[in-house]
Amino acid sequence: MSEKIRLGISTCLLGERVRYDGQHKHDRFLTDTLGPYVEYVPVCPEVECGLGVPREPMRLVGDPAAPRLVTRDTGKDLTDRMLAWARRRVVELEKEALCGYIFKSKSPSSGMERVKVYNGRGGLSGRGTGLFAREFMDHFPLLPAEDEGRLQDPGLRENFIERLFALKRYRDAAGAARSLGPLMKFHETHKLLIMAHSETHMREMGRLLAGSRAADVPRVKAAYEAALLAALKRMATPAKHANVLQHMLGHFKDALSRDEKQELLDLIAEFKKGDLPLIVPVTLFRHHVRRHGVPYLRGQVYLQPHPLELRLRNHA
Repeated sequence: MSEKIRLGISTCLLGERVRYDGQHKHDRFLTDTLGPYVEYVPVCPEVECGLGVPREPMRLVGDPAAPRLVTRDTGKDLTDRMLAWARRRVVELEKEALCGYIFKSKSPSSGMERVKVYNGRGGLSGRGTGLFAREFMDHFPLLPAEDEGRLQDPGLRENFIERLFALKRYRDAAGAARSLGPLMKFHETHKLLIMAHSETHMREMGRLLAGSRAADVPRVKAAYEAALLAALKRMATPAKHANVLQHMLGHFKDALSRDEKQELLDLIAEFKKGDLPLIVPVTLFRHHVRRHGVPYLRGQVYLQPHPLELRLRNHA
């Protein structure tokens, strides 16, 4: 990649003491493990809209579909203040070239889902979305977004980070492109990765490129990016991965012995059942690709879509 991935994030997750009680919610995975590969753009809605630290706690009240932001003890309604700031801020963030965003879970401003909404009498009326998180996701509907709580799930973590790296590679490839060549090259090297999420999208994206002309480049860039993000948002299941791995096996033809092919088939079956992590069959495939020099597979991003140090494929 040409530079680090730019990623929006709730400021408190970086260890900054900006929460209502003067504390933080430092997430070590985000700073220490993912941090070397990204450039964070921190945002704290409460501080940036002029509220101090410490401050009176706030919560969402009313209709879960359109809640009000109200202070817990004095009942001060801060909804209009927060929304006015949020609508300006999301426009400013257009200039940051973000590839995604990590929200603070359960926050009345930044929680992306399942935020408690109260009925005004102390009880719950349902669950909703933080005011800033809703404005952001409405303004950037295609960008990958997660909260730090959901990122504790290994599958969701892998899916989110895979989307970040894929989007950054695409933007690097398509950014200055004046022809369809760079887009076609990107699609060729990402076919198996996209297939692991949605074979239907993969074929539609190929037809989009094949049916376009040089004059269509600006339109095709935007349409392909939207399709890429829609495809990768779909979870790559063990069955889908197994389909890709079996597809890869077909590229070896006579290069592998019967025993070597059976070994790969056994590993694929064990992975599909949940007895092995994906990294095990993928590592053996990478060995055979290097050994036999299969050009098509050697260029496939699927074999390493993100840095091995992140250990995203090590869970069963």
